[in-house]
Amino acid sequence: MRIVECEVFVVGNPPPGFGGRYFIFVKLTTADGIVGWGEVYCATFGPQVVARMIEDVAARYVIGGDPTAIEAVWRRVYSAGYGQRPDITVCAVLSGLEIAMWDIAGKAAGKPVWALLGGRVHERLRAYTYLYPGPDEGDDFYHDAERSAVAAAAAVEQGFTAVKFDPAGAYSAFDPRQPSQIQLERSERFCRLIREAVGARADLLFGTHGQFTASGAIRLAKRLEPFDPLWFEEPTPPEMPEAMAQVARATSIPIATGERLATKYEIARVLAQGAASIVQVNLGRCGGLLEGKKIAALAEVHYAQIAPHLYCGPVVGAANIQLATASPNFLILESIRDWSGFHSQILKRPIRFEAGWVLPPTEPGIGVEVDEAVARANPYVGERLHLEMADQPVEELGQG
Repeated sequence: MRIVECEVFVVGNPPPGFGGRYFIFVKLTTADGIVGWGEVYCATFGPQVVARMIEDVAARYVIGGDPTAIEAVWRRVYSAGYGQRPDITVCAVLSGLEIAMWDIAGKAAGKPVWALLGGRVHERLRAYTYLYPGPDEGDDFYHDAERSAVAAAAAVEQGFTAVKFDPAGAYSAFDPRQPSQIQLERSERFCRLIREAVGARADLLFGTHGQFTASGAIRLAKRLEPFDPLWFEEPTPPEMPEAMAQVARATSIPIATGERLATKYEIARVLAQGAASIVQVNLGRCGGLLEGKKIAALAEVHYAQIAPHLYCGPVVGAANIQLATASPNFLILESIRDWSGFHSQILKRPIRFEAGWVLPPTEPGIGVEVDEAVARANPYVGERLHLEMADQPVEELGQG
């Protein structure tokens, strides 16, 4: 086999836009007509720039090569330009291409990728959803504990056994900082009302965006402990796992982190420091499926679990499913609600979801195919980043 073509699709995610403004899909084609799909989770440059980056990397290291030479391609791209360090942009581009190569490898072998990663461990995969506003609700929903509690109860009725929310407030390029009393009170109220709404039927996943100092995160954790969340997500910025480890040692709530990290090298620092016991690897950024398998193995050695992160499109979601299926230390999978809406429409065959659980596919490859007609009908033509932080200190934006 030989890869002969790479095509990139920057697809706009129509309203309500859950999962981000757009998805960046990669299509690799072999000389004998096998198509592999990947997805790049890159938020550091405009999407059209990222598309050109993907084409450049593919031309240098992928086109003309063997799609099963995944380890060799990984090392060449990771080391490109005398880099050889966890650059999240390079690793995101590499991830999308690598996932597409695995898709081709699975199709050529006639097996799902999970079968090539060690075989099925889990018959079905526990999933959680973020609490999103309904069609007639605005963004003020995210700071409304009462409405969030109602949404949590509805998610549990759908079958979900865990829900995520992040009421702590805005995050900024000037963080970390101390939480305000308003943020502390609101966070505690969210946990109290949601716990009352779901009882013992579901876990609470408390999200933040790395906006607090270690001492500030510890103050917040003390307010949350009576409600027994399954995790406290990214309590401090990702660059300093030593600070996050201070939080982990000071609270009974498990610490989760990883969506902004790339490669086994960064995750190894987190684990060695005891900074987190739940690794939220994002396969569209960390370096791809094989790197995800290595990260899961590192976590397993430290008795940590993986909870694959998803705030992008369903191709990364499909890759997450493949890794989770083959990982003994899998904990829970992030869903975008029940995988309906555009996450379903962009695929020829939707991800199989039943009452809070994902059913691993048995089709060869990663188990999904992008519907190119839908992708071409929904181009993203803007230049905004996939995610953006406030560009002023939160004190100047207000503490509410």
